[in-house]
Amino acid sequence: MGSVRWAFPCGAWRPRRREWLLAARLVQPEEKERIGQFVFARDAKAALVHGERGRGCLSARNLLGVNSDYNFNVSHQGDYAVLAAEPQLQVGIDIMKTDLPGSSSIPNFFHIMKRQFTEMEWNVIKSMSNEWMQLDMFYRHWALKESFLKAIGVGIGFNLQRIEFNVSPLQLEIGKVYNETKMLLDGEKEEEWTFEETRLDDHHHVAVALGKQEGFVQKDSDVHSMEHNQPQFTLLTFEDLVASGIPVAPEDSAYWDNFCSKQEGPVKQSSHTR
Repeated sequence: MGSVRWAFPCGAWRPRRREWLLAARLVQPEEKERIGQFVFARDAKAALVHGERGRGCLSARNLLGVNSDYNFNVSHQGDYAVLAAEPQLQVGIDIMKTDLPGSSSIPNFFHIMKRQFTEMEWNVIKSMSNEWMQLDMFYRHWALKESFLKAIGVGIGFNLQRIEFNVSPLQLEIGKVYNETKMLLDGEKEEEWTFEETRLDDHHHVAVALGKQEGFVQKDSDVHSMEHNQPQFTLLTFEDLVASGIPVAPEDSAYWDNFCSKQEGPVKQSSHTR
């Protein structure tokens, strides 16, 4: 098996009793307990699929159903949990949903986030024709940066202005995979990193960072093949998600009652329009 790209629609999933209890049996007891403490059903569903540090059903399926030599990374945001796995490359993945920034206006939100992007990146973001498209481009850049940080294993404390993305093309078609975007690190173009970009739908960007694995001798032909290997995301059903899972705990009927007591999400006090 080569490259793996999976997506599961957590937001649209309405688990039946059998599904919820089976999924709960596939995660470790401490993770199951953590998931049960979420206030909202949407967060509990996402956590059961994605898991803390990739310990949910999606990564469990990867570990049990794919060669253990694979590097993999998972992400969740908005309505999807996603996974990318590679046999010989460093990999990081991030998904972002374009959504209005709470009670803040878009210009104020950009002002707060000003130091997260370079001047050139802001120029591209603000060159979009309206605020919604600017916000969409903002989250596209954010997913790219996060995918790289996850691939190299760093987080809070890394100066995001050290990395700069030249995004291409400016418009992405839904379902198509692109790898034309380039990255500069400390002002130098990074030739050993490839970035795949996909729009799962009108609101969700996915970025996958692919780099040379430390200790792996990569031939020139392998580097070039990275540029042409563009696996599309497979949208998983619940049956796909649990197909290779091995239960680690007995069924707990009270866990279903706990889930049913949660409302789907917070009640919005006001609505926003674009």
